[in-house]
Amino acid sequence: MSALGIAIGVATMIVVTGIPAASRQALNDRLAALGSNMLRASPASTGGTPAPLPAEAVDMIARVGPVTSVSAVANVHAVVRRSDLVDPYDGSGLTVLAGRTDLLAALNGRIATGRFLTDATSSFPTVVLGSEAAARLGSPPQVSIGNRWFTVVGTLAPLPLAPDIDQAVIVGWPAARTWLAFDGHPTVIYVRCREPALEDVRAVLAATVNPALPGLVQVSRPSDALVAKRAADETFGSLLLALAGVSLLVGGVGVANTMIVAVLERRREIGLRRALGARRGHIRWQFLTESVVLSLLGGLAGTLGGLAGVAAYAVRQGWPVVVPAWAVTGGLAGAVVIGAVAGLYPAMRAARLSPTEALQS
Repeated sequence: MSALGIAIGVATMIVVTGIPAASRQALNDRLAALGSNMLRASPASTGGTPAPLPAEAVDMIARVGPVTSVSAVANVHAVVRRSDLVDPYDGSGLTVLAGRTDLLAALNGRIATGRFLTDATSSFPTVVLGSEAAARLGSPPQVSIGNRWFTVVGTLAPLPLAPDIDQAVIVGWPAARTWLAFDGHPTVIYVRCREPALEDVRAVLAATVNPALPGLVQVSRPSDALVAKRAADETFGSLLLALAGVSLLVGGVGVANTMIVAVLERRREIGLRRALGARRGHIRWQFLTESVVLSLLGGLAGTLGGLAGVAAYAVRQGWPVVVPAWAVTGGLAGAVVIGAVAGLYPAMRAARLSPTEALQS
């Protein structure tokens, strides 16, 4: 029963801190999906004509330390048609973009049907349709671009991070050079980086994209989702600390009460051992060892029970299973320390009693 009381105290602390931590991680994942760590670089307009970005800009950005992924698209200024019988100037309001093979990963996108461009297919006349482009064109097997037929190999799911891609037809970068007179200069560069370094990356991004003319590069400001994510982290951090403090206090009181009662109920045993010749030091070490072992076993059981409870609740809610490491180690270490102190104090009091007084109690 003593071990059970300790286990309940430790499990309560882990559950009380683990469930809010899992909720915070789920919220952070949803905010990260909104592009909280994404920046866009595009050419600034000079006299109505955008200055082209250097063709090697993507490779230069990829060498920046905090950058985790980078990709680009380029407007090839072509008209896409479902059939060659359609008016040559009727492009259904769609844009033809040259896209790199790593575009989908940089935008955290998904394929609805088919597959995305690969190193092999991007060199051939193949295209991938954005979700809105597929709806307008009717998902045909082929489309006509620049009086040449391109085979449709896939359709994208809606992209919340880049809604302009939804209304685009994406051609492979090498294929656009071969058949659409593409000059290799990107129109929009998508950059994802580690969130703590987002402001630092933004500060050097223009100069990295175009070292000669950084003023002709327009860089987007950090997403509002990043502000919301940081506010959520700060709020949840304060909440977790408060909950951890309260649960540690409640659990500590429960552990101490359990151990003190367990020792006080054995005062007759202490008196009997003293009458048989045990010294005060023997009594103290016996109960200290028992308290530490009992607290350790109860702490381990409570830790496993708390982790199981957090995992079960998080899986049911569809959240990631996240438990702060400090809650696990703190709960286990706290149980051992509090149990040892709580067991040693009444044992020392009982050890100071004479054998006759201890037996009478």
